[in-house]
Amino acid sequence: MTSVVQPPPGPGDPRSNVPDDLSLVVIQLLKGPIYREVHEKLWEPLNRLRRRISDHVGVLGLRLEIDETDGFAYLRGLRDGESDIEYPRLIARHSLSFTTSLLIALLRKRLLEFDTSSTEARLILSREQIVDLYRVYAPTDADEVKLSRLVDAQINRIVELGFLKRLRGAAESFEVQRILRAFVDGQWLSEFDQRLEAYLADERGALGTEGEDAP
Repeated sequence: MTSVVQPPPGPGDPRSNVPDDLSLVVIQLLKGPIYREVHEKLWEPLNRLRRRISDHVGVLGLRLEIDETDGFAYLRGLRDGESDIEYPRLIARHSLSFTTSLLIALLRKRLLEFDTSSTEARLILSREQIVDLYRVYAPTDADEVKLSRLVDAQINRIVELGFLKRLRGAAESFEVQRILRAFVDGQWLSEFDQRLEAYLADERGALGTEGEDAP
């Protein structure tokens, strides 16, 4: 009697303990954005399986967004009108201080200016440049040491949110991540000056208070 030789189990085979590409991509997306330069092994299956991924996360009330130009992908919750079903929120909204919200807006505005005037692909800012962005809007009598500490804390927060990236070997240099453009859109920026006037009127004496939703 001749026996049938079974091929070795591969990714996706129920006999294999190796997760398939779909699982790996969805797991990473649920943890955070996928960047082409950082997650090189996931970028090709992300594009190849984008329809299946969209169907998979769609049952959770999430939508896959891919920016081919800047090389990132992320999940967002469905907006009003995109579904007749009200799904529980899976993508958390972060409550940010006034200072954090202001600094995020200033970085987004600086990125817009950079894209308009420069041919470089990456916006790199030093810590001092970021402090200077905020210093314009700080109280005139602000203590310089306290101001620096305040902005340092906000830089750390924005790094955690994924909008700034520390450069290896340069502890005080940061790359402004282009995914920021997806979260702070043109309409928000067009109202920036009006929002800023309101913020300064209400909050100049109370920097660091909570309650401003992430853009």
